[in-house]
Amino acid sequence: MWLELQIFGFRALWSPYFLLFLFGLGVAYFLVTGPYRHKFGGEEKPTHMQQFMFLLALVLLYAVKGAPIDLLSHMMLTAHMMQMAVYYLIFPILVIKSIPVWIWKKFIYAPIIKPVFQLLTKPLISLLLFNGLFSLYHIPAIFDFAKSSQIAHTSVSLIILIAAFIVWWPLLSPIREMDKMRPLLKIFYIFANGVLITPACVLIIFADEPLFAAYSQNGAWLQALALCVPGDILEGMAVQISGPEMFSPMSTLEDQQLGGIIMKIMQEITYGIILARVFFKWFTDESLKVDPIATEVQHSQ
Repeated sequence: MWLELQIFGFRALWSPYFLLFLFGLGVAYFLVTGPYRHKFGGEEKPTHMQQFMFLLALVLLYAVKGAPIDLLSHMMLTAHMMQMAVYYLIFPILVIKSIPVWIWKKFIYAPIIKPVFQLLTKPLISLLLFNGLFSLYHIPAIFDFAKSSQIAHTSVSLIILIAAFIVWWPLLSPIREMDKMRPLLKIFYIFANGVLITPACVLIIFADEPLFAAYSQNGAWLQALALCVPGDILEGMAVQISGPEMFSPMSTLEDQQLGGIIMKIMQEITYGIILARVFFKWFTDESLKVDPIATEVQHSQ
């Protein structure tokens, strides 16, 4: 497969301009949160762990949106689902945890943003917003439309990414006054997320025919491929490439089924880690509580 992909060239495989953009983003993060933070009204510097998490977020973002997996995501649903899992489930968590609280407060407490953010991060709304948008995106007609133009593809991706940040916020908010959910409710919230995303995965896994024209019809596939392959290169090879099966060891249907399975597994792993974190913190906090009656008895003795 790797040798076949070489025909698309360096720009399509490695997205050097996107890499430069992420490098600039990393430099901006370290300058704004470091030596120049006081000019932005900043307080404490991020911890080493926060800095590491931000770098890891950028590396993962490049891996799924700039490296060859982005090209493969236009050929194989398996690669697309791996991309979605990292982009919507892992990347937002790392960004939320790595950005200092004072930056989040400046952004979220802005007059226009604050009321909208407070509304959308209400647990029921955030649950329905993200899982509803994710499921709608994978309706074949909408999915194929999103793959039909750069504007549609970018817009849909960014809207769902914003919804992903919103759905994670009630669980991971670094702003103490916005972390209102009790641990038990957080556990139910995580389970609800897993349940709501399941129908989209199940429909993809158990479909008995290819669902998406972007992976099964040459015209739609070439249109989707044009989103990440420069036009001059694609025009020169349009006759040489027969279809996505040329680059995949699986049939279109097998690829589709595996894609649904991978998305469900990666979702379960991510939610399981967050669930363990919530439960462990809850257990730790409860064990550290002091029984006031017992304390009073000890003092009286």
